[in-house]
Amino acid sequence: MIYPPLDHPLWFLPAFLIGACIGSFLNVVIYRLPLGLSVNDPKRSFCPKCKSEIPMRLNIPLVSWLALKGKCVSCKAPIPSRYFIVELVTAVLFAVVGWVVVQHTGGKEFSVQMLALFPLWFMTATFVAIAFIDAEHLIIPLELTISGTVAGFIAAALMPVLPDMAAWASSDPSWLGGLYQALIGWVIGFFGLWAVVLLGKLAFGRKQLSFEEPVAWHLEEPKTEEETIVFHMEEEKIEWWDIFFRPSDKLVIEAKSIRLNGNEVEAGTLILRENGIELPNGEKVELEDIESLEGTSASAVIPREAMGMGDVHLMGVIGAFFGWSGVFFTLLVSSLYAIAGAALGRIGFGKQLPFGPFLVLGALTWLFGGWKLAEWYFNALQ
Repeated sequence: MIYPPLDHPLWFLPAFLIGACIGSFLNVVIYRLPLGLSVNDPKRSFCPKCKSEIPMRLNIPLVSWLALKGKCVSCKAPIPSRYFIVELVTAVLFAVVGWVVVQHTGGKEFSVQMLALFPLWFMTATFVAIAFIDAEHLIIPLELTISGTVAGFIAAALMPVLPDMAAWASSDPSWLGGLYQALIGWVIGFFGLWAVVLLGKLAFGRKQLSFEEPVAWHLEEPKTEEETIVFHMEEEKIEWWDIFFRPSDKLVIEAKSIRLNGNEVEAGTLILRENGIELPNGEKVELEDIESLEGTSASAVIPREAMGMGDVHLMGVIGAFFGWSGVFFTLLVSSLYAIAGAALGRIGFGKQLPFGPFLVLGALTWLFGGWKLAEWYFNALQ
């Protein structure tokens, strides 16, 4: 049998279909991973509302969501459009990434460098999962960034031009040269952004709430497994995972009154941590022993981050794949994307911002041609 050359448009179809199937699995990852659930147990997908398992015939990527009109066949609960969007976006990205690899490796016939397609597809799937998880939960799971970094080094060894797409970065096209550029990219991406986080912590590490008269505050317990504890104080409403990033983080309330599990306790400085509280008398209470907590206060200090460590690890992944030049390009372009998003009203200035999706967009922009802009710019300087 004679197969068409690898740069033939027919190869877009299998890449698209593979991407759609991977996107279906990513929906499981996006839903379960932030909740601490296993992505393998139960093995079959289930409806988040009625928990009924979804049979194979009703779990066909792209087709099933359209055929069911976005509703569960058992309880008729709406299935978010995100499920369809993730499958479609992943399918399209797999096809485009396949085209990029073919273009960079000469095109028509197979070469060892084309094996880089698989770690690049892994990167694409990881980027999609990170973007949607961070957009919803403001977290980037470490499992995704660690595996993504490993994939980046593998891709650099198979396709040395990848972390050196703008050819002025190095002159060694060997697999060792590719690994060297990937290592430099990872170091600059990870530690460079880490420095930004540390400086941001010094500048914006605390948020002070002050009122002329004491106002009510309370903890709102989650109603479902998908929700988390919410801290309320006047107009402030902050989810638990938005407050605590490290074990050392603490929320300090100068309480005029405190009611713990319905009982009045001594007022004073109340310290809230991720796993429990410390009462003004020094007594510590574990979070699982708290049924209700409320009171009044005129001031509180809330810890906050300029940027999370998840973004730092993500920049390490981007550096491993695209080298130091890709890191600088991604930071610049992702910042412009974030500013544009705020200007268009999709996100708010001064509000907590999931930066992961914009980093992903910036990295994909580099892969899909942004490196040519960098190459042109540096050649123009010379």
